[in-house]
Amino acid sequence: MKPEVVSGLEGAAWPALLLNANCVVMHANPAALKVFGETLAGEMPQLLMIWSPENGGMPEGFFARWQRAPTATADLKFRVAHGVTMKFRAAICAFNSEGQQRFVLQLLPAIEPVAAPAPTPAPEVPAKASVPVEAKAVLDANGLQLKQKLDCALQLARSVSLDFNNALTSILGHTSFLLDKAEAGHPWRHSLMEVEKSAAHAAEIANELTVFSRQEKETHRAPQGNLNTMVNHCVDFFRAAQGNKIAWKMQLERELFVVRFDEAKVQQALTKIMENAVEAVGTDRDGQIVIQTRNMNLSEPTQDCNVRLEAGNYVSVEVTDDGAGIEPDVLPRIFEPFFTTKDKSHRGLGLALVYGLVTNHGGSVAVSSQPGVGTSARIYLPAEKQSIRVCEDPGSVPEDDLHGMETVLMVDDENMLLTMAETVLSEYGYCVLTANSGQKALAILSQGDVQVDLIITDLVMPTMGGRELIERVRRLAPDTRIISTSGYVLSADKQTGTPYLQKPFTSRDLLLKVKQVLAGTLAVD
Repeated sequence: MKPEVVSGLEGAAWPALLLNANCVVMHANPAALKVFGETLAGEMPQLLMIWSPENGGMPEGFFARWQRAPTATADLKFRVAHGVTMKFRAAICAFNSEGQQRFVLQLLPAIEPVAAPAPTPAPEVPAKASVPVEAKAVLDANGLQLKQKLDCALQLARSVSLDFNNALTSILGHTSFLLDKAEAGHPWRHSLMEVEKSAAHAAEIANELTVFSRQEKETHRAPQGNLNTMVNHCVDFFRAAQGNKIAWKMQLERELFVVRFDEAKVQQALTKIMENAVEAVGTDRDGQIVIQTRNMNLSEPTQDCNVRLEAGNYVSVEVTDDGAGIEPDVLPRIFEPFFTTKDKSHRGLGLALVYGLVTNHGGSVAVSSQPGVGTSARIYLPAEKQSIRVCEDPGSVPEDDLHGMETVLMVDDENMLLTMAETVLSEYGYCVLTANSGQKALAILSQGDVQVDLIITDLVMPTMGGRELIERVRRLAPDTRIISTSGYVLSADKQTGTPYLQKPFTSRDLLLKVKQVLAGTLAVD
């Protein structure tokens, strides 16, 4: 666990402490200060000040024993505010920071089960019998413990997904960079494509963790987008992976209605549907997958299988395969979480996730199938009745168009991402500066002989986050163009008012976004 994860526990409902090897409390989150009061409010207090003798020995001895035989949790007692001793279920994690041993101690109330008293016989029970005070206290405490455990799990999932996305961004960036440079017949090209495919699958898992850990609703107005462009991008990915084993047929509406959607999420849904179609067709025969987009203007409610579409405007994306089809008794269950007809390695979350992503956009998903004939999956997204013309697929942009000579400052606390961005951008002509913290970025900008044309900054960094950096940059150099990026924060982030690049991204995603922002063709919706 990294020190920045400790800062991520600032908003946790349970106490969290950062300790050094001598059991000095280097940091306590607000919940800890509330529980333990002024005891931890001083400068570098000792854990011994709240340590209960009932734990046996001194804190240093306990952690020495723990390091010899680590456990995920331990029951410990501490003196809380007003001198009361309270039992906690302590989650312990050790890490090294700058060569120094550190511990993170998260404390959840350890609520011991209380046997309910045997009921005494009574001839009559009052109509409005109340729960005994003692029993109600136990129920409330157990409910609090369950909530705190869930919060802890959400925090863990959030931290893992952040680190996972950073690693995947480096992998995808370098891999896609090499693929762009490798000729079609290069002997390493197939292996590189397999790496890219595996990383994309890992990105899907990381996104599932992110969706699970995110509790807040997305209330921002999503930006306008072109579904044809996204369809082209997805199909190109599968064509590159499958070669000529499957025939892809495209029937795209020339001028689609305007749809507002989160690009990363809808692309994930489309990719999952196409992945299922590829598996249904198989690679041992000449199969065909047809992709169709079309505008729909419904003057009255319309039924499609089990989906009811209200009157209004929609854009439909339909994926049809000529595979084995789905049995009638299985079809009603395909959107159930953890339901799968595949082998045990599949989690059964694919179509459930598709359903969630599409319905969160106000849309619907309908699937029809006939055994032995094939399957058709249709996504319906609400649309505005104005046309957005088909644009060129990003993958078809000539490589020369991605070059530039401007100075780009890349800011991220992960050095592997700085290395990847510097490798890719400098190869395409950009002068690249890097900073692994907001403070170092400001130091570079304050140098009079440096003219930075574009800043790319991560939003989640320790000490100084991306939002604070953006605010300071705008005061220092208001005309500087900025791209914000993250593996967790909501896309089209309204608090920064900047173009957004979702992690993980490929080298081409990075180059395209940089080119668009510098050219002034990409505005914040």
